[in-house]
Amino acid sequence: MIPLSGEVANSKGIVDEKIESYSIKRGTSTLKRGLAHMLKNGVVMDVTTVEQAQIAEDAGAVSVMVLDKLPSDVRKAGGVARTASIRIIQEIMDSITIPVMAKCRIGHVYEAKVLQETDVDMIDESEVLTPADELHHIWKWDFTTPFVNGARSLGEALRRIEEGAAMIRTKGEPGTGNVAEAVTHIKNVNDELRRIKSIYDSGDEQELIRMARDLRVSYELVEGTASLGRLPVVNFAAGGISTPADAAYLMTLGCDGIFVGSGIFKAEDAKERAQAIVLATTFWEDPDKVKEAQKMIDERQSMLGLDTKNLELKMQERGSTA
Repeated sequence: MIPLSGEVANSKGIVDEKIESYSIKRGTSTLKRGLAHMLKNGVVMDVTTVEQAQIAEDAGAVSVMVLDKLPSDVRKAGGVARTASIRIIQEIMDSITIPVMAKCRIGHVYEAKVLQETDVDMIDESEVLTPADELHHIWKWDFTTPFVNGARSLGEALRRIEEGAAMIRTKGEPGTGNVAEAVTHIKNVNDELRRIKSIYDSGDEQELIRMARDLRVSYELVEGTASLGRLPVVNFAAGGISTPADAAYLMTLGCDGIFVGSGIFKAEDAKERAQAIVLATTFWEDPDKVKEAQKMIDERQSMLGLDTKNLELKMQERGSTA
């Protein structure tokens, strides 16, 4: 069963269509969140070319995320990072059979509209790109295409869900090859989930109302989340994942799957590393399988990586926290 906590009924994104004698409804929460559920226990890979997308599909990725530049290149290039070329997105869609996602800038409603018209399977309102609106995220209930958003805490995750996100990813710190921030963020979310779950189980409704105020979301969404003991949407880990062991570790922390970008295609053994990370994500409960996945890669061929403590630009902090 797909939890529908925080759903907005009769949103603009729900479309009724008639194909021959059949009536079809698109854009419902069940469909949007259902796509994310189909990706559980899998790996979504950032790609910039058709060749990379084909490597990802051959390695067993459940989806690809199309960008103009990988996060590590965005970090080096500076300037303004925007959504990927529509031509490249369409070429990738034509070349592979797995779902294709693409990123838009935070708050950039029209980039999202263009991606929806391109028929991508999911839109990522992403801090990797330069935010277009520092105060507001997109009101995602107006879109038929599902959205994924980043979060560093339970409050951020629930606010994005209240705006219509069908999937959450912990932000981590993209383009660094350093998994530390992703670990911190999923642990933050887990700690806060345990707290509201314990309050719910104790029957202290007044304290749960206070928590809803602190988290700046509706009481109904907090209550629904607390009753589940987890987010009502799928939650993937992202940011800095570059080895099979990184992926397996985040799965042990309760993540539903993995987003990986620069860690694969900035390494010298991209094909083997992609396969190894998929293997470790799939068999994360079996240390022997993860060991075999780890043997498939050579640390000397990994991306160099960055110490997140010394970064001038922290992508995880971009965009509104409201």
